[in-house]
Amino acid sequence: MDTTLLVFSTTFYSSTRISFPSRPKLPPHKTHFFHPPPITAVDRHRLFTRLSKPIRPFSVSATSKDDDNSITTEPEKTELQGPKILPLALSLAIGIVVRFVIAKPDDVTWQAWQLLSIFLSTIAGLVLSPLPVGAWAFLGLTATIVTKTLSFATAFGAFTNEVIWLIVISFFFARGFVKTGLGDRIATYFVKWLGKSTLGLSYGLTLSEALIAPAMPSTTARAGGVFLPIIKSLSLSAGSKPNDPSAKKLGAYLVQSQLQCAGNSSALFLTAAAQNLLCLKLAEELGVVIADPWIAWFKAASLPAIVSLLVTPYILYKLYPPETKDTPDAPAMAAKKLDLMGPVTTNEWVMIATMILAVSLWVFGDAIGISSVVTAMLALSILLLLGVLNWDDCLTEKSAWDTLAWFAVLVGMAAQLTNLGIVTWMSNCVASFLQSLSLSWPAAFGVLQAAYFLIHYMFASQTGHVGALYSAFLAMHLAAGVPGALAALALASNTNLFGALTHYSSGQAAVYFGAGYVDLPDVFRLGFIMACVNAVIWAVVGGLWWKFLGLY
Repeated sequence: MDTTLLVFSTTFYSSTRISFPSRPKLPPHKTHFFHPPPITAVDRHRLFTRLSKPIRPFSVSATSKDDDNSITTEPEKTELQGPKILPLALSLAIGIVVRFVIAKPDDVTWQAWQLLSIFLSTIAGLVLSPLPVGAWAFLGLTATIVTKTLSFATAFGAFTNEVIWLIVISFFFARGFVKTGLGDRIATYFVKWLGKSTLGLSYGLTLSEALIAPAMPSTTARAGGVFLPIIKSLSLSAGSKPNDPSAKKLGAYLVQSQLQCAGNSSALFLTAAAQNLLCLKLAEELGVVIADPWIAWFKAASLPAIVSLLVTPYILYKLYPPETKDTPDAPAMAAKKLDLMGPVTTNEWVMIATMILAVSLWVFGDAIGISSVVTAMLALSILLLLGVLNWDDCLTEKSAWDTLAWFAVLVGMAAQLTNLGIVTWMSNCVASFLQSLSLSWPAAFGVLQAAYFLIHYMFASQTGHVGALYSAFLAMHLAAGVPGALAALALASNTNLFGALTHYSSGQAAVYFGAGYVDLPDVFRLGFIMACVNAVIWAVVGGLWWKFLGLY
């Protein structure tokens, strides 16, 4: 019962002159109501439960005078929540300037030019964030329909895109790994086998992430749900505490090593990160179709990614050495944890079997006519039928539904820009500019790849970066004469590698930095150094490997 209203009612009725009709005097056998038994203290406790905090949707005040009784209610004041004004103004200004100030080229239609202005405002909003990404994308979608730039069916056409639904389902797979504890178990086994030294511990964690990456396509889920809890447990047992000088004993090195290796683990497999699938879909919109995508991706990324995975822990061991070199207790701790976890559960076995089936069909499914998204749907159906996941698990996976909302909008707009000739016009402009500089396609390739990588300092999302710039940079590559498959795969690899550039450059970077083991200056310093190391490995080793594979 609301204590405020109780006090009010008591005060109101006791202080005002209100007369009620007297109860009629009836014989005992004709009373209107039966006489209930007396209420005991226990009954009173059951009848009235005190709220921990009174609920006051409005304030109530009562006044009592001889000539006037009045009750007034005042709505509770709440702050108006809306967009950030400056980012909103800048995002809208970009589209308005393009639409009404910049002269439309003669070989571009008004419909295409208007769609470009809306698209650029949408992209600006993704970068500046006047509203959450999904909300801003929905506003852009609405603008295309209200202005009659696109029809309703055309604007929503990308919501049936197979690749986008494959990405959505991949988030549910990641939840399955976390919910069943399978990812944690796999990583703990590697700690048990390789964890006698700090360097061996790092390699064990790195290899375990590379192993589960193709079936757990969320780098953030791998970081926050599997590896960070293990790293924190090992670090605390060694006396390495977050936000403390002791952080550099063990935790700082393990966190930074795992973060830098995560990018290469994601780049190794097509299904290791959601943004990989986005890249290939956008490449397809520009006419660059990768045959047998899972195998083609793995072949192209295998050698440079594996080399990077092998050298990164060692390089960081020298650049950012841990104070604790040996961890003799780690294998014993891992063994104890495995004992506490008990034998592999039924749900874990189901998860293992389902993921083996999914990866097998991703690799060989094209040969038997089963597409990647059908494979993902089949695997998710198995997990739902056998109770490993329930529908509430899927509904509460907000990242999946948010990605569906905003990326479907971008893909739909990008496809229509291609259909309306904007991409062709932009490609011709870029080609003319590059030709004026007399750059060969290898030189243009290097310049564009470096620009695409370094501009990520302005982004806080890998998928957001892909949605904003991947198509434009791929179009520039094609205009400069770079082979399509090489350009598409190299840009996609870069998308994974810049995830460790800063503490805000990706979901996993934010997770690891939030653990409190690495200082911010070290994040930027090591992020830039390892970016240069990866650039050399992927340019030299990757370049020779891609030549051998015939990509150019």
